Amino acid sequence: MIRRVAERALNLAGADLGDNVAVSVICVDDERIHELNREHRGIDRPTDVLSFSQLEGEELAGLPEGEPLPVGDIVISVERVAAQAEDYGHSFERELGFLVGHGMLHLLGYDHQTPEEEAAMMAKTEEILAELGLTR
Repeated sequence: MIRRVAERALNLAGADLGDNVAVSVICVDDERIHELNREHRGIDRPTDVLSFSQLEGEELAGLPEGEPLPVGDIVISVERVAAQAEDYGHSFERELGFLVGHGMLHLLGYDHQTPEEEAAMMAKTEEILAELGLTR
């Protein structure tokens, strides 16, 4: 399911990255994501998902032929997935899919700093999930 959501996000976002890409999805507990959030964003609390793009300002030339393009890493708190699924009244799988899709869109340059960006990102995430049957 994680792979299907990630692939669908790449397709729907129109990412021109080719077919050979690498994205890692790491599932952690609240304690670890809290540490990462504090270390990388200066926010001293746990969060549900963090995305670390390898496409931002990185020189990717010189990759060995045939090697996948490293898009980035998505870190998800499994504890937040379970709690949020319960809070929102949907399945664990749907919440996990939402966070994978959300994280993928961040890796591809989407953001939600303004209400317009938030709405666009939410709509794209919901489109990804709907096409995979991960509805509320």
